[in-house]
Amino acid sequence: MYKKFALSTLILVLIFSFTSCSTVGIKKDEVKKKPIVALVLGGGAARGFAHIGVLRVLEQEKIPIDMIIGTSVGSLIGALYAANPNSLDLEWTAFKIEKDDIFDFSLLSVKWGMVKGERIEAFIIKKIGNKNIEQLKIPFAAVATYIYTGEKIVLDKGSVAKAVHASSAIPGVFAPVVHQGKFLVDGGVVENLPVDTARAKGADIIIAVDIGKSVYNPNISSVFDVILQSVNIMGYEINKSKVKNADVLIEPNVGNIGITDFSQKKALIEAGVIAAKKAIPRIKQLMGGN
Repeated sequence: MYKKFALSTLILVLIFSFTSCSTVGIKKDEVKKKPIVALVLGGGAARGFAHIGVLRVLEQEKIPIDMIIGTSVGSLIGALYAANPNSLDLEWTAFKIEKDDIFDFSLLSVKWGMVKGERIEAFIIKKIGNKNIEQLKIPFAAVATYIYTGEKIVLDKGSVAKAVHASSAIPGVFAPVVHQGKFLVDGGVVENLPVDTARAKGADIIIAVDIGKSVYNPNISSVFDVILQSVNIMGYEINKSKVKNADVLIEPNVGNIGITDFSQKKALIEAGVIAAKKAIPRIKQLMGGN
């Protein structure tokens, strides 16, 4: 009797163990790691309004954005969206942005640059408050350049307004920004499309938006235009090596619009929408059809 009981118990234990192991094995196989999706927004001055059109489509298609990395105007648009992930609100904000909200010219700061940059910080604070990057709803980083060494500086902590200002401080136009103990200028000097930064931060899928594909600009009539166009050309050359590292490259057709033309916001946003829609199938494929 005892032997029969022991044998029955052993059989039940073996069956339970086998079933449990099999179930655990199946669950492990079925569990798929959710890919970390990074949205990378490049520099390009006024052409940055195209980023908003891209964000509208990604939002409509329910593409998750786990982090946003931006350079120059890409940091401005990226920070606004990271603080309030609502493309409609962002569009309303965009239509209110004028050149004077960004460029506060002053002869007093001509030693370092024609533009002080105080207004861009004031604009950010007005729209999202005096927040730190750690407080944003979507993880965010802005790329700047340490002018003394040429080092890329990734700003992912501290003041949002100061980070965007530093990332957007076009050398020769804006005065450099003293932030986190460094003299910083526009991130476009070293990484106009910060794909490598996104990868270093752990991104599995990188969606990069390049608004600097075309450098054509026949409307150059001042030293201000010359500097901006020179930076635009530099960013274009840097991007050539960066775009290859993106998983999805979105290139809005904005080459016919000047980089300081704030009158073409609607056309720029629409160009972003068109380009993003073309990229959606590829994005969903990378995400496993979700």
